Amino acid sequence: MSEEGAAGPGDESRSAQKRRAIVEAAVEVFLRNGYLGTSVDEIAAAASVSKQTVYKHFTDKERLFTEIVLGTIDQVGEPFYEGIDTLPETVNLERDLCELARRLIRIVMQPRLLRLRRLVIGEAGRFPDLGRAYFERGPGRTVESLAPMFGRLAERGLLTMADPLLAAQHFLYLAVSVPLYEATLSGDDEPFTPAELERFADEGVRVFLAAYSRQRPKRSRAKARGVSGPDSKPGHSS
Repeated sequence: MSEEGAAGPGDESRSAQKRRAIVEAAVEVFLRNGYLGTSVDEIAAAASVSKQTVYKHFTDKERLFTEIVLGTIDQVGEPFYEGIDTLPETVNLERDLCELARRLIRIVMQPRLLRLRRLVIGEAGRFPDLGRAYFERGPGRTVESLAPMFGRLAERGLLTMADPLLAAQHFLYLAVSVPLYEATLSGDDEPFTPAELERFADEGVRVFLAAYSRQRPKRSRAKARGVSGPDSKPGHSS
């Protein structure tokens, strides 16, 4: 009898469980050892399945690597898009943009996603198609989702812009680029506190609204809460 068991009503769920175990094991092993340092034997052992079972679900190591990278970014990114289509109906634009930016920065600064990002960057020369797909499903999807929302806000007269796609790119990078790039290059999975990340998000929104809003944005809420000022740790990246 094979590892997958005899035919029956429970076969699909057992197969799904094995696939999930393989994916979870592969994520941990790839993140720990890198692509070249990882073997299918090691993944199979970590998942408590045979090497044959790994190949039954995934054609080869490259296919498994691709699926865990894209599957992870799809899974962790999905919460950002929940309710985003209601943004054009906002009654408090600065508040709702700050909430959106905070949600975004919490997602991109997750330790596992930071480690995965470093891995994809390191393997971009070997797997350029994977790097492009990562971009399209991550920052690319974020920008494409925000652009029509900003266009509708412009139609309401709340924002002013000639290019909603460019405005969405500005919003994304103003909100997350400083902590994201520092964490990516430093190797530190948690270089900032939650309060510091919120300050980055809020200040990014303030700068965004200074450029795109018809009304001058209010003073940063982070400063009103007493979060560290301009000379404090959040500005220490280089």
